[in-house]
Amino acid sequence: MVTVGWDEAGDLTLLGADRAAIKQRVAQTYPDAKPGAIPIWAGVLLRFAFEMQPGDIVIWPNKQDSTLNFGRIDGAYRYEADAPIQRNRRKVAWLKTGVPRAQFSQGALYEVGSAVTLFRVKSHESEFLTFLSSGPSEPGPSLATSDLSDEVVTTSAEAEPNAERIETHSRDFVVRALMTEIDGFRFEHFVAHLLRCMGYRTQVTQATGDGGFDILAHRDPLGLEPPIIKVQCKRTIGAIGRPDVQKLTGTLAAGGSELGLFVTLGGYTPDAKNFERNRQDVRLVSGTELVDLVFEHYDDFDPEWKRLLPLRRVYVVDREPQSG
Repeated sequence: MVTVGWDEAGDLTLLGADRAAIKQRVAQTYPDAKPGAIPIWAGVLLRFAFEMQPGDIVIWPNKQDSTLNFGRIDGAYRYEADAPIQRNRRKVAWLKTGVPRAQFSQGALYEVGSAVTLFRVKSHESEFLTFLSSGPSEPGPSLATSDLSDEVVTTSAEAEPNAERIETHSRDFVVRALMTEIDGFRFEHFVAHLLRCMGYRTQVTQATGDGGFDILAHRDPLGLEPPIIKVQCKRTIGAIGRPDVQKLTGTLAAGGSELGLFVTLGGYTPDAKNFERNRQDVRLVSGTELVDLVFEHYDDFDPEWKRLLPLRRVYVVDREPQSG
């Protein structure tokens, strides 16, 4: 399923597809809300309960693993009063899940990073439909409204940049640059440099036949004292499976003197994650975590890598969308 909040507004079927009535209910339910937020919230609830129709495609960006998930609306709006949270619900048949964001254009990713909870994809609709290898869904019934200004306000809010949207755009840029601007061997050198910025001493192995690992890292200046960390790098946006992780752990010496670190731009399969949980000598770093480390240690990067990833710290607006 997919859900939205504003539970206290109650069952929207009692109001019908009436924008003015939903606005009034939202204003009454949330008296402390800023006036500019009321039409935006009401617009989201109107779309969720009445504009979205069975058969329509829905995209859910999962921010935890930086993936997109595609589904088809599979039922009418329902309000589950007994649910503890997120009582406004729609049933969904998921079509493709865990899709790496880097498969799509930067413009498409920026559009689905809207600050508004629910909105219609317009500019890059064809790109997403092509990915799904299906024609466009049948459009739902058009809803007449007597308050066009509210629709304009909501549309403007969808395009409004904010802190979260800009951060997501920057994260996508980092992954895309590492995926398209350098080759696999340079990616290994990038990871080695990042580890050096974190306080490790590193040595990249030869480009041919690394025997299951690409980098040796250690804290000891001479590299004689354990633990020695063997690092495997995969410049891919796909999910890494358990066999690849096991290949790395197969190179580790017994007794805890060697540890394994796997670094990728994508993620890991559930089987690989379960394997990590049952091992004390291996750590899996996903693309999301890698970008976290880039942001944390960027100031210490050499100019070579700053040219690849031109970033700077700025102050950005961090608030909910407003009408003006």
